[in-house]
Amino acid sequence: MKFKDFAKAGHAPTLFSAFLYFDMSFMVWVLLGPLGVHIAKDLGLSPSQKGMMVAVPVLSGAIMRVFMGLLVDSIGAKRAGLIGQAIVLTALMASWQFGLHSLHAVYLLGICLGVAGASFAVALPLASRWYPPEAQGLALGIAGAGNSGTVFAALFAPLLANHFGWTNVFGLVLIPLSMTMVIYAFLAKDAPGRPPAQKLTKYFHVLKERDAWWFMLFYLVTFGGFVGLASSLVIYFNSQFGLPPSVAGYLTAGCVFCGSMFRPIGGSIADRVGGVRALQTMYIVVVLAMLGVALLPTSLTLSLTFFAFGMMAMGMGNGAVFQLLPQRFSREIGTLTGLVGMAGGVGGFYLASSLGLSKQFSGDYRLGFLMYALMGAFAFGILFKVKVRWRSTWGAPGLARARV
Repeated sequence: MKFKDFAKAGHAPTLFSAFLYFDMSFMVWVLLGPLGVHIAKDLGLSPSQKGMMVAVPVLSGAIMRVFMGLLVDSIGAKRAGLIGQAIVLTALMASWQFGLHSLHAVYLLGICLGVAGASFAVALPLASRWYPPEAQGLALGIAGAGNSGTVFAALFAPLLANHFGWTNVFGLVLIPLSMTMVIYAFLAKDAPGRPPAQKLTKYFHVLKERDAWWFMLFYLVTFGGFVGLASSLVIYFNSQFGLPPSVAGYLTAGCVFCGSMFRPIGGSIADRVGGVRALQTMYIVVVLAMLGVALLPTSLTLSLTFFAFGMMAMGMGNGAVFQLLPQRFSREIGTLTGLVGMAGGVGGFYLASSLGLSKQFSGDYRLGFLMYALMGAFAFGILFKVKVRWRSTWGAPGLARARV
């Protein structure tokens, strides 16, 4: 689809609102990672505790995505998004006013920030339902590029913490979050023809479909790798190479930028060549990148190169997954977005926590990266196995213009 046709096909204000909401939510979802060096210094945290600190919001976001997906299908994406934003604003306000004086308090904030991570289950259905099948890759790629908010967290949070203290960063982020909520309230609009709300148990009938589990696996690797690295790289660069938090934040922002900006490109490529072919290529790059980081850990230049290409492939893979998902599960897109997003969050929790545990018990991060490379290879093998069946059975008339 040409861009001028794409611009006429949906609802641009809603697409922009979905992107902005997603962007700012992802900024605060991973906020504890860029602040991790400062928090760990003040609270005296061990490597495994640092890993768990940045992993808790990711796991919370994974779980919350299921509930937000259900809420989207029940009351509509716009209202679900407003509720989520209100919860995150309240948690950040309380943390700023009263401070976080223990690891348990940090964990509690991390659980609340998981609601921001659940914005994925709202923003993507909000945008998706406005666009036809042949434009899903680009539409969801644009909305999903909101994960670029992780760039802002890595870029500015360590610097702001140096000047104002890490607790005051929670107050500063209230400014853009409040503005985003106002814009979202005025511009976002639910698409007509939303499927009627169903009983709670019916939403999980989709788990009887084997393909739902495969999509969860595929996104666990691509998005899990992206958000796990976005949450962990500031701590990694500081610990592995002795870089100051602000410099580590700049390097992390560059890597995250690669993953964020290439998500819509991945969706667009998937529209052209098919999501399966695009996703297979991305998995090969992810596996090679993680192996490179694990096997050549002492070179900052090589590590940066591997991380940049790896996160680029992860971002493009995220776009490819969501080019395929609406084709297979168009009516259950809200619930499936929540379930698949949950799996992605679980992958991020696993990567972030495993890196901390690897450092704690083996003295380096190598084992964590090696295990994630194996997960990528496994996902590639499953995709290779199911692609023939997918291409021969996804033949619904309304999807004839979209490529598998």
